[in-house]
Amino acid sequence: MSTPATYASIPISGADVISRSVQNLSTAVSSRRPWPELVAANAFRRPDSLTVAGERIRKNASYFLINYTILILGCAMISVVGTPISLMVWALVLGTWLIFYFFREDPLFVGGRRVSDRLVLLCLGLGSVLAVWFTGVLENLVVGIGIGLFVCCVHAVSRNPLEGDEDGLRESVLTH
Repeated sequence: MSTPATYASIPISGADVISRSVQNLSTAVSSRRPWPELVAANAFRRPDSLTVAGERIRKNASYFLINYTILILGCAMISVVGTPISLMVWALVLGTWLIFYFFREDPLFVGGRRVSDRLVLLCLGLGSVLAVWFTGVLENLVVGIGIGLFVCCVHAVSRNPLEGDEDGLRESVLTH
């Protein structure tokens, strides 16, 4: 029977949390594939069947995950540019997700008690829904994300994964 993991409560200043989050974000973004590789003209071919198309989506989504995420988030941000307050609220919500969920390395403590990851996820999700609801940009956001997903799917289906892509994918999975 193994003993449960315990965490030591080490106070970290807000500046340290932001600094670590920015470093983790830059590390994640640095693992993206070069943009010229994403649009290399010699790699595009029509798939022979739906099975091949599905396999291409799976491989390209794994290989270009960070690039596709940047494209989808870019489309979502462009969709709310018409309402600057909504854009600022959306950027704030995205920042809270990055700091409190994606790039947090240590457990979260409030009032000396550890907050579970489920509760953090629930609060962030609820906060996101409320932010979208009160700013009134749900329709714009859905359209922007839909356009981003469509562009990424069309790219993933039409780009024929190259042999070097698989080696790069294996290498990136092993290094992270």
